[in-house]
Amino acid sequence: MKRRDFLKKSGAALCLITALPETAFSKGLLKSPVTTNRLRPPGAVPEEIFAGKCIRCGRCVEVCPYRSISLLDIRAGIFTGTPIIAAEAIPCYLCMKCVLICPTGTLRKTSQEQTRMGMAVVNRHRCYTWEGSIICRTCFDVCPYKGSAIILDELRPIIEGDHCVGCGICTHACPVTAEDGSKAINIEPIYSRETVQWK
Repeated sequence: MKRRDFLKKSGAALCLITALPETAFSKGLLKSPVTTNRLRPPGAVPEEIFAGKCIRCGRCVEVCPYRSISLLDIRAGIFTGTPIIAAEAIPCYLCMKCVLICPTGTLRKTSQEQTRMGMAVVNRHRCYTWEGSIICRTCFDVCPYKGSAIILDELRPIIEGDHCVGCGICTHACPVTAEDGSKAINIEPIYSRETVQWK
């Protein structure tokens, strides 16, 4: 097969992917790798068009000074080669260099405050402070938006969803790790279907 034919067929396949209904992504046909504590970098377009828009150039990985971003391997299927952040391993420190370098607009230019990678959720059955075993303020102390994204109610952490950017710094710092690898505070992805202007 000639290179030109291969590129045409690959482009057609990616166009078909972007036309699939949203349920295809949530019901396993093209299961997204974005799950608890597995997040796209800041400014990411909605997941249902991410695989079709990202050209897998790896520039976001190269520019990240914290090595927060890695590329998914072959096991990710159609999402192979796209960027992901494992929040409990190395969170996003919101330097915003990746959104400035993305050549396709897959990571849209956005400010730190407008970033919505996900939202922190406190597991009150695992959190030391909520269960009453010891007082721990770790998630509050490390949050770049403490006092707005995380507040303390009688020393217990409460997430304010309108202000949480989902960077994962709280998850990374949390001293609690369950047998399944989850923390007492985890980042849940925010799924939204929105109109995106293609560049």
